[in-house]
Amino acid sequence: MPLSPLDIHNKEFSRSFRGYNEDEVNEFLDQIIKDYETLIRENKAYEEKIAQLEERLKHFMNLEESLSKSIIVAQETAEEVRTNARKEAQLIIKEAEKNADRIINEAFVKSRKITMELDEIRKQAAVLRARFRSLIQAQMEMLDNKVWDELVASKDEEVEINESVENQV
Repeated sequence: MPLSPLDIHNKEFSRSFRGYNEDEVNEFLDQIIKDYETLIRENKAYEEKIAQLEERLKHFMNLEESLSKSIIVAQETAEEVRTNARKEAQLIIKEAEKNADRIINEAFVKSRKITMELDEIRKQAAVLRARFRSLIQAQMEMLDNKVWDELVASKDEEVEINESVENQV
């Protein structure tokens, strides 16, 4: 156990013949007591300062740990957000591809339907053209028929007969 200033102050030395000068020894001990008390006060101040600094260090270490955890959580959250964004983007792409396939299939079906309708209209137009041609040819044959010539000739005769009848009257 270290000496205290009181221990130094209360220390008594035995007396001997031809010993040291008592006043010098007491003066020297007083000086030692003062220096020792100063050292003890400084030591206490340093211990308090160390305690404060250790407390601050503990606070900063806690803060550092908290920040480290926060950074880790932020990184994990960012990675999770990135992963979710990738998944969502993939879902959007798949959905868009499905919609594009559906639209292409619908367009292909409509195109086939229109092509079939166009073919049907062309067939109907060809049939109608053939019918009109037949009808026109039949009409032309009727016009070219000698019966019309005879009818026209008989009409001319009828006109002449009517004129002669009118003249006679």
